[in-house]
Amino acid sequence: MAAPEAPVVVWLRDDLRVSDNPALREAVDAHRPVVVLYVLDDSGTPSRPLGAASRWWLHHSLAALDASLRKRGARLLLRHGDAEHEVLAVLRETGAAALMINRRYLRGEREQDDRVRRTAQQDGVAVTDHLASLLHEPGDVLNGDGERFSVFSPFNRALLRSGPPRQPLPAPSAIDGWPGDVRGEALDALGLLPTAPDWSGGLAETWLPGEKGAQRRLDEFVHDRIGRYAAERDRPAAEASSRLSPHLKFGEISPYQLWHRVQAADAPEAVKEKFLAELAWRDFDYDLLDTHPDLDHVNVHREFDAFPWAEVDDDVLRAWQQGRTGVPLVDAGMRQLWQTGWMHNRVRMVTASFLIKNLRYDWRIGEQWFWDTLVDADPANNTAQWQWVAGSGADAAPYFRVFNPVLQASKFDPAGEYIARWVPELAGLDAKGRHEPWTIDGDLLDGGAPDYPSPVVDLKRSRQEALDAYQRMRG
Repeated sequence: MAAPEAPVVVWLRDDLRVSDNPALREAVDAHRPVVVLYVLDDSGTPSRPLGAASRWWLHHSLAALDASLRKRGARLLLRHGDAEHEVLAVLRETGAAALMINRRYLRGEREQDDRVRRTAQQDGVAVTDHLASLLHEPGDVLNGDGERFSVFSPFNRALLRSGPPRQPLPAPSAIDGWPGDVRGEALDALGLLPTAPDWSGGLAETWLPGEKGAQRRLDEFVHDRIGRYAAERDRPAAEASSRLSPHLKFGEISPYQLWHRVQAADAPEAVKEKFLAELAWRDFDYDLLDTHPDLDHVNVHREFDAFPWAEVDDDVLRAWQQGRTGVPLVDAGMRQLWQTGWMHNRVRMVTASFLIKNLRYDWRIGEQWFWDTLVDADPANNTAQWQWVAGSGADAAPYFRVFNPVLQASKFDPAGEYIARWVPELAGLDAKGRHEPWTIDGDLLDGGAPDYPSPVVDLKRSRQEALDAYQRMRG
């Protein structure tokens, strides 16, 4: 029997979709059999190991992708280990003629891709790469002096002046899967799901990972939510946000698909511009990551290296993680995070500010917790947001801007609906009681919330202590 024709290999990473996938599209158009490969490399290099919630998402996203590929005549080949070694092994084992990839942007990822490219080309394998997960390459959007932007607003204006992004590519109707025999791993063998205990029930109730789930979210947003997005996006009880962030993070939908679908929506231009600015923020954060590759642990503004963080009290930190601080909006957000793997963006800022400024704990402690518990834990966005709140990042809120969780709740959750949903102990109280239960008469509070704790910190005093600490850092 003749050996199967030399295939092309598509190495997928954060691009787990068949539509608008330039690497996959090029492979299909090459008119050779195709091997679609994913390698789980959880060694910590070149990428940061995924958090537990992201691992849960990845399992289901890979299962959905494999099903989609099988409908088209191919399958997903899974390997586990050092990605550089495994990819080169697959190229040799299959006798591949070409390797197609979509670009990644962590420094270690780029270096790994360069090493794979050099070795593959030495072995006679053609290698091509594509822009697929961002609207523009980091470093392409520059100011009038040819320099990168450090402030978002002018970056966004320059991005808009560059014109609309390319149109999305259609999904291939059929893929000629390579018929040869090559070693692969079973999905369950990757050990991505929690088992002892399985805490993922809330995630399963909330999300449908995969390309189909992403398109369903987009349809729902465009049809039901976009009209009220600008006015209600900061109200956590309004359910006005798209919740597409985890789908973008895993590449189950591309920013090009999202941009053009929203641009064509029946909604006021100002509303669409407000939403599309969030995609621009994503590009801005990756530009920041490109210039600060150690963004997850090194302050952009290095004077914050001298900030006098407080000593961590493990019980207090655990109260923040579990939503038991006694500050209702903070607790509501942290419980939503634990239950669903996601938190409303306004509440993310409030919970981060509480940790950094009221507790005065190092922002990296909170960033790591979010990395482990968010299904949309993105290496650029997650870290940039934490540094933004801390005041140590690019275009950051100044450190002395402290989000008062009571005022934020009064403004953005005026009836306490969001708080009542996630902190049901307070649901029987009126709005003021939900926002500030410590101000309610003791007998009444015991009747409505006997198990709700007192605040772990005095908001007014801790704010002043944070500002004093900031002045000490400044000398």
